[in-house]
Amino acid sequence: MPGDEAGGGGGRRPFVRAAARLRPTRRTTARLRPEGRAGGASGRFRWEAAASLGALLLGWEGAVRAFHVPAWLLPAPSAVVRALWAERTVLLDHAAATVTEAAAGLGLAALLAVAVATAMAFFAAVRAALYPLLVVSQTVPIIALAPLVIVWFGYGMLPKVLVVALVTFFPLAVSLAEGYRTADPRRLALLRTMGGGRWAAFRYVLWPSALPSFFAGLRIAATYSVTGAVIGEWLGATKGLGVYLIRASKSFATERLFAAIAVIVGVSLLFFAAAEFLARLSLRGGPTMGAAER
Repeated sequence: MPGDEAGGGGGRRPFVRAAARLRPTRRTTARLRPEGRAGGASGRFRWEAAASLGALLLGWEGAVRAFHVPAWLLPAPSAVVRALWAERTVLLDHAAATVTEAAAGLGLAALLAVAVATAMAFFAAVRAALYPLLVVSQTVPIIALAPLVIVWFGYGMLPKVLVVALVTFFPLAVSLAEGYRTADPRRLALLRTMGGGRWAAFRYVLWPSALPSFFAGLRIAATYSVTGAVIGEWLGATKGLGVYLIRASKSFATERLFAAIAVIVGVSLLFFAAAEFLARLSLRGGPTMGAAER
């Protein structure tokens, strides 16, 4: 078998065909995609969630009007909507800064997570040295680390990106590391008997097996990224939804405060939807056995 790979183009074909069989099949990835019946249930749940949210907003509006709650204490949803419309240009400008910081920090965290988790998967000593540090790092509140990042790197975009990376790195790295551990050892052993090295093991077994776990962590990290960007902006920035929140709070403009919160929620949902789209795009299914043989 190892000799087949070392041979010419004709000798390599059996290795390539056999290695292709090691990729997850459509059957192994089918559970990750909603089927017809599950998709219908998901749609029904979305309608139920929308109905619950609508009932909550109507109750909120009615309670504020019935009890004459002051606007500075709790504005009605209609007042929040008016503030959203009146401040739409300013909010979009601040949201653009927050989205840029969150996306850059999440991308940096994903690259670092892939590098660290892959190193832990291939080297037991690296895993023994780094995994406990990853866990311990989560015991330090990010609100305590963020001021240090601001002191070290100033008030530009870089510290906000680093804060987002700190917030999102852990779920990405741990989920990917655990995904690597779920790889079938029999496939790895078969690959080694065919002469496949570490790159072949990563390409044909480890990475495809870890993708579901990686995207599960990415969904979590995507929502955390916006929170991390806002925390970084709280501690020092000139633009961003965190800055807008502070200004609205100091002005007792509670309706604008709620408007900013609504925008943050919307941006977080967009990031989650983007992660979900990438997951569906990447997990549509690998080649079937027949396709590999062809």
